[in-house]
Formats: sequence, C-alpha cells, structure tokens
Amino acid sequence: MILNSRLILALDVLSRDRALHLASTLKDRVDYVKVGYPLILAAGLDIVGEIARIAPVIADLKIADIPNTNTLICEQVLDSGAAGIIAHAFVGRDSLSACVDAARECGGLVFAVTEMSHPGAEELMGPAAERLARMAADCGVDGVVAPATRPERIRLVRSIVGDRAIISPGVGVQGGSPSAALKAGADSLIVGRSITESPNPAASADAILREIR
Repeated sequence: MILNSRLILALDVLSRDRALHLASTLKDRVDYVKVGYPLILAAGLDIVGEIARIAPVIADLKIADIPNTNTLICEQVLDSGAAGIIAHAFVGRDSLSACVDAARECGGLVFAVTEMSHPGAEELMGPAAERLARMAADCGVDGVVAPATRPERIRLVRSIVGDRAIISPGVGVQGGSPSAALKAGADSLIVGRSITESPNPAASADAILREIR
C-alpha cells in the first residue's frame, strides 16, 4: 500500500465532472480515492479508469455474493483500473477467498469489512467483528475495514490481524476522531463528506492532515 498521507478520499458524488475535479485537486493529499456504487452507477464503470489515471482507486463495492459472482465483480472492476477492492467478510470464507484469488490474478488489493461505521452495524456486525477479522486474516486479505467511530473496535481488530492494513471510515460527519482512530491502530482514515461537501475541499483535507501529522 501507498501510505504517505494516511488519508483515503471517499468520493461519494454523482457527477463525473465533479469526481474528476475533486480527484485532480486532492491527488497529492491522499493515498487512494475510494469509489463506490453511487458514482459508478451515475457515471458508468469507465469512471474507475478515469480516476485511476489521476490517483490509485479502491473500489468500494462491499462485494457480498456467492464465490462465482464475487469473482466476476472483482475481475470487472480491477480490469477497469482499480488498485483494490473492498469486500464483505460475513458471506463466508469461500466467497471472500474468491475475491482474494481474483485480486491476486489482477495484481490488486483486497480489504475485508469487519464492521461498518454507522450505528446499525453494532446490531449484528459488532458481535461478529472478531470472527470476521480472524477469517479475513486467514483468507490472506491485504487489509480490513474497522470503524473510526468506535476506536475500541479498531484496537480489537489490530490485535487479530497483526500487520495487515486497517482502513477506517467514519471520520468527520459521522463523528470519528482522526487522532483517536490512528492511536487505536488504524493505518489510514477514510474521509468523504467533510472534504467533498466543503466549500474548500483542499483546505478541509489539509486541516485533517495537520491533525493526523
């Protein structure tokens, strides 16, 4: 992984032009740009490759299907230019392993979700986070997703996954603290609306970077 700034931009916008402008403006401030369903559905899969020519892309499709379907999804998005993908671990070892195998064929990275950052994740994902993290490590993922909104969960996951990367969403609008998440063991922070909806995205990114440095 590239880990210079420790910042991953969540590009949850719907306009192709806006997405490309933000990526170009912020490319020197972030390690990766995270692109998900909203932008891909609005602008088409080609947007992955367009952004990848500006900055490395993690495709956040939270892949969660049977092994064969997972393989097909991974191949499509990695062939389009993504450097990595995010997949759910809760669908089981065989499905997650299919993502890992497909990524290895394409030279891509795989991040498995152990727990999401919104309050509802505590209902079912929270109690299973330890098992999901252990399974993800066993499957050979490059890293996992753990919530910046609950630093204690990052600390638990770190004790399980060792030196695998932990990327943490929920900073900013959802209330996660950059410094608390990093202190708990996160490697990179995923930040979206606090930057993309700011009147001055570059200044907002710089403010976060000053805090985490």
